[in-house]
Amino acid sequence: MFRTVLSIVVGVVCFVTGATAFADVEEKIKAAMTGDLRSEADIARDGNRKPVQTLAFFGLEEDMRVLELLPGGGWYTKLLGPVLAEEGKLYVAIGTTGVERMQADGKLAKVEIVKVDQGPFTRAEGSRRSGTDKLKLNVKNIDLTVTFRNLHNFNAATRALLNDEVFRVTKSGGLYGVIDHSRRHMQADNSENRRRMDPVLVIKEVEAAGFEFVDYSDLHYRYDDELVYEVGRRSVSGNTDRFTLLFKKP
Repeated sequence: MFRTVLSIVVGVVCFVTGATAFADVEEKIKAAMTGDLRSEADIARDGNRKPVQTLAFFGLEEDMRVLELLPGGGWYTKLLGPVLAEEGKLYVAIGTTGVERMQADGKLAKVEIVKVDQGPFTRAEGSRRSGTDKLKLNVKNIDLTVTFRNLHNFNAATRALLNDEVFRVTKSGGLYGVIDHSRRHMQADNSENRRRMDPVLVIKEVEAAGFEFVDYSDLHYRYDDELVYEVGRRSVSGNTDRFTLLFKKP
């Protein structure tokens, strides 16, 4: 009985401590959301992308070493960079042209662009899924890796390379957060679902790299996305159903 009560008390204390710790991160995220780095187009997506809730689910802390893969135009980089600027560190890798442009303008100076050793990327005819036979991320001791709507860009072999690299550069106990557009389970490739991923397949592939599945979130569930149309179509663009997954390195 005593042990049961003690376990409950410890669990409550840990929950309260974690919530209190994220409260500080949340304030920094909200401050970054109103920062000069962001455009009106960035701000317009806040309600859809829910950055505070998403980063809370991924376990972001302000003293972490965070790796963002394929930052694109830097929508999340503009939030993560300021949050981590004082006590942590943000690294970005693969598809970093947008961040490089911002740094050329004197912005996000503390964000480090990771050198990536990779083979040439090839793109299959009629598909956006590309592949390479070589990939190495020159970074280490990462606490949290995140990638937002990117795994669908690669074929299975390259996703395996990428997941293996994330596992290698992540410290024990480190986290891996993934968001992507949802596809129907076990549905074969077609012209409409090429930028969608089967979440069960993603879990299987990330676990194959050595990660443990921690949890999923329904933050980005959309009941009115029928999962049959290309994500760029007007009827679903900006409102796709997206899965949100969290993994941990043992």
